[in-house]
Amino acid sequence: MESYQIFRDIAIILLMAKFCGLAARHLKMPSVVGNIIAGLLVGPCVFHLVEPSDFLTQMAEIGVVLLMFSAGLESDTKEIVRSGPKALAIAASGVIVPLAAGAGLFLLFYGDASTQRNLFYEALFIGCILTATSVSITVEALRELGHLKERVGTTIMSAAIIDDILGIIVLTLISGLKDPSTSLVMVGWNTLLFFLFSGVVGYIIYRVFSWIDRNHPHTRRVPILALAFCLAMAYIAEEYFGIADITGAYLAGLVLSNLQDAPYIERKMDINSYIIFGPLFFASIGLSTDVGEMDAQLLLFTLAFLGIALLSKVVGCGGMARLCGFSGGDALKIGVGMMNRGEVALIVAQKGLLLGLLNPMFFTSVIILILVSAIVTPILLKILYRRNDGE
Repeated sequence: MESYQIFRDIAIILLMAKFCGLAARHLKMPSVVGNIIAGLLVGPCVFHLVEPSDFLTQMAEIGVVLLMFSAGLESDTKEIVRSGPKALAIAASGVIVPLAAGAGLFLLFYGDASTQRNLFYEALFIGCILTATSVSITVEALRELGHLKERVGTTIMSAAIIDDILGIIVLTLISGLKDPSTSLVMVGWNTLLFFLFSGVVGYIIYRVFSWIDRNHPHTRRVPILALAFCLAMAYIAEEYFGIADITGAYLAGLVLSNLQDAPYIERKMDINSYIIFGPLFFASIGLSTDVGEMDAQLLLFTLAFLGIALLSKVVGCGGMARLCGFSGGDALKIGVGMMNRGEVALIVAQKGLLLGLLNPMFFTSVIILILVSAIVTPILLKILYRRNDGE
């Protein structure tokens, strides 16, 4: 491919991603769904306008790092502490149940874990995809219903934040186990070392940024230095600890999330992500999806995958909420509110593809899950609240 042809490819992706994103928003769906569909349309699956390339893959990798950095910046660590053990228990159950259910479903359809080591980790990665929760649609639905600030709403938001952190830890452990020479103990040790390293370095960096924040608030140097810190943490995670780069980026965002200028940094990062890197990442999902391999077995798996994905969150999060003292109705609302999947699920799936632990054909299943959960979650929440309100 000619070097200048990449400009044409990026232009096509950005235009199609924007058009499809607006169409998705018009249909009350997340714009990321439109971006994914844009990748499907311009890629080998439909019109063959853009071919996957190493350059687009690298651009998408920058996009996913920036997305995880922004997710860390948006996390409210004080809310995590305030939410207490109940939100932690709900989030933990919302990770364990989908992880086990997703892995079991994959093994049921595609083989016996005792025969192939790599097959077992493919199964774990399918389960890992199901651990992620995206509550953006849930938050909007609760806001429209006027219940966002109530106990159920705040519990869902707190549990979702913790859910993402636990999901990243699970991703880190599974990614590290890909190498046959590694063991669970070694991966756990490297993960622990990296989190300790992040704690020490993060405290120092936070103090430095706090000083800059006080003396030079809302200046361009703040987001520039923050971006440099994000990229450095992503590199250190991969190069020195064997940890996924997105883990380093997410922790970098967490470190800076309590700065007064955190919203300012997040807005500046969002410009880069919104204009180019985000659309390229989500479109790359569509480019990498091989719809042509959708046979009868994969179609049946996708339907089962969808059902397991939705039910496992209701059972895991809703069941634990019931054990934590919530009423049956409120526990069900929490479980339904945690069903939605989005960006993090895509990020985990993309990481699995790069590590060779996920077949591209399963992207179709993930995309369908995101689409269906985005539609079903707000509808079910409205039904549950109206039933309780006697409407």
